[in-house]
Amino acid sequence: MRLSLLAAAAVVLSAPAIADDHTMSEPKELTFERVFASPSLDGSSPRQAKLSPDGRYLTLLRNRDDDRDRYDLWGFDVSSGEWTMLVDSEALGTGRELSEDEKMQRERARVGNLKGIISYQWASDGSGVLVPLDGDLYFAKLDGSVQRLTDTEESELNPKLSSKGGFVSFVRDRQLWVGEVGEEAAPITPKEDDTIRWGEAEFVAQEEMGRLTGYWWNGTDTRIAVQRTDESPVGIVTRAAIGATGTKVFDQRYPVAGSDNAIVELYVMDPDGGNQVKVDIGEETDIYIARVNWAADGNLYVQRQNREQTVLDMLKVDPATGASEVWFTEKAAREDYWINLSNNYRFLSDGTLLWWSERSGYGQFYRFDGTEWTQLTSGTSPATSLVGVNQETRELFFQRTDNVLTQQIYRTFLDGETRPTLITDAEYMNSASMDGKGRSLYVTRSKTDQPAQSYLADTSGERLTWVEENALNVDHPYAPYLASHVAPEYGTVKAEDGTDLHYMMLKPEMEAGKKYPVFYYHYSGPGPQIVDKGWGGALAQAVVDRGYIYFALDNRGTANRGVDFEQPLYRAMGGVEVRDQKVGAEFLKTLDYVDGDKIALYGWSYGGYMTLKQLQADPGLYAAGISGAPVTKWELYDTHYTERFMGDPRVVPEAYETASAIPDATKISDPMLLIHGMADDNVVFENSSELISVLQEGNVPFEMMLYPGYTHRVAGEKISPHLWNTIFRFLESHGVTPPE
Repeated sequence: MRLSLLAAAAVVLSAPAIADDHTMSEPKELTFERVFASPSLDGSSPRQAKLSPDGRYLTLLRNRDDDRDRYDLWGFDVSSGEWTMLVDSEALGTGRELSEDEKMQRERARVGNLKGIISYQWASDGSGVLVPLDGDLYFAKLDGSVQRLTDTEESELNPKLSSKGGFVSFVRDRQLWVGEVGEEAAPITPKEDDTIRWGEAEFVAQEEMGRLTGYWWNGTDTRIAVQRTDESPVGIVTRAAIGATGTKVFDQRYPVAGSDNAIVELYVMDPDGGNQVKVDIGEETDIYIARVNWAADGNLYVQRQNREQTVLDMLKVDPATGASEVWFTEKAAREDYWINLSNNYRFLSDGTLLWWSERSGYGQFYRFDGTEWTQLTSGTSPATSLVGVNQETRELFFQRTDNVLTQQIYRTFLDGETRPTLITDAEYMNSASMDGKGRSLYVTRSKTDQPAQSYLADTSGERLTWVEENALNVDHPYAPYLASHVAPEYGTVKAEDGTDLHYMMLKPEMEAGKKYPVFYYHYSGPGPQIVDKGWGGALAQAVVDRGYIYFALDNRGTANRGVDFEQPLYRAMGGVEVRDQKVGAEFLKTLDYVDGDKIALYGWSYGGYMTLKQLQADPGLYAAGISGAPVTKWELYDTHYTERFMGDPRVVPEAYETASAIPDATKISDPMLLIHGMADDNVVFENSSELISVLQEGNVPFEMMLYPGYTHRVAGEKISPHLWNTIFRFLESHGVTPPE
């Protein structure tokens, strides 16, 4: 479950010295309306930065000052340092309504709120980029000319240029279409009934596995691996998307925990659909195809994961016959754990594989030559992302957790003997990407007093040129609000087993002898780390400016601290997280400036679920709770996410009963506000409707705010302020307010 955090502010900035006296002496009120308005208070927020194949150009998607959610395609000439808008999304776009399939894919990719251009792909010869826009496809050249490739009412999904750039491919009407660039495309897979899809990733692959595509070109444009998905075994969830002026009913194929998944097959074929062979992925059909890749040796490699997600086989496939063999097998690091899928691997030109594994208890990199494994990184600081590989110099670039609260970029070599070298500034949170040959770094960094900056660097980490300096000077959108900003404080508290739990706190301007309420933000579920030392935006500061202490704590089960830190969630969600967050609340009550009777919980998605579980477990500990889009019964959530942590409900029903927020719902005695989008296709509205019914039948008072037409992401320039103003009106109505 890649549950959205809505607007999960984590940290904000301390007042930098660069602000002038006028800005510092006249603070401006930071309202929720301004937090979500344009231009973004974060400054420019470029997306999808990519270097051209020859390294001469950097392209990225840049949002507009007058519309923070609309992105255009820009190009940066590395040699001249000049920027050019390559595609103006408003001028070129048609404004055509997207298909329901494309809308849902965007939700899966967490870009449903964005407008304009949301993705693009460089041609392998560097002549231009493939740009999807408003459901159609365009080819933009560096001279500013744009060629339209499609013009249809239907959306072209998952568009790609083939590896050598000779073909363009996409999914339309559940078939895979291929054509030479500039020529008419044609379907190369058959048209079958509505339960069969070709070339598309199934729902759980998109939502939970980080795999958004269902077809893969080989390196020579001669063969394509194509997924065929049979959704007929998947149960139908009748989802009522309740809108402001009517209701649309969708029969959605949604594999809830303990039910049948789609049957996924894999075929290899020529670009015209000929010479088709079926890939042997084994007799067992109740499996997941996690990843598919072509390697330099011409073979196809398929990662096959068992349904329990405890075993992953790497299959080596002969593309001429479809015959396969198990190249190696990866198993979960513990018997009571699971395999975390990743994209942190690379097939190298010498026939070896660069591979990421948690087998040591921490994510680290290894190299496999078909027989032996060589460990390349080690220690108790997990490697979290593969940045790039320079195969000529045998250099590996990767991202690693340092001191729990920051991410840094390191360089090492593929020999397994060289000690990794830090190549980014340790004062910042860093992430990076590279060109395909590992020659240049694109680094994005931030810290608590600096919104995201980006720059190009050489392989030693030396900055060559700023891409987006985003300096916090008097012209920055944030400048009027710098005077009231406070620095976050960090610390640790002990969990019941002695584990250090990291917290972050922002304090308003306080008067001696007075006690202040706490806005306690939490997510708590597996995955997202909330407490770090990066820039978090303006939302938390807007809360602080209202006179509240803003507090967040990462419980056991969150990422980036190794297997043993995540493991306590195994078949026990809604348990250890509740106890760890309680430790945070009890710590707050020991502070002489905290009003222990005014600690309010807020969480969205898994955090919404946790609000319910915390209110049920400890009545009176919290003054109030806000539960946004909560899962209330894990049997209502999908197979891949839920069973990874909880097991199959047909096997361990007792684990699901204990984790449910329904049986003890009537124990909620503190004020509670429930929020849900009424067209949510991720955490379906039935999660809240059942809770509502149980509370009503039990005569338990609660408050509610529903958003017609909104999915799991209730956000927008007007809706977001409405949501946050609603939250604080709720708190004020129950006396959770700052001192007079």
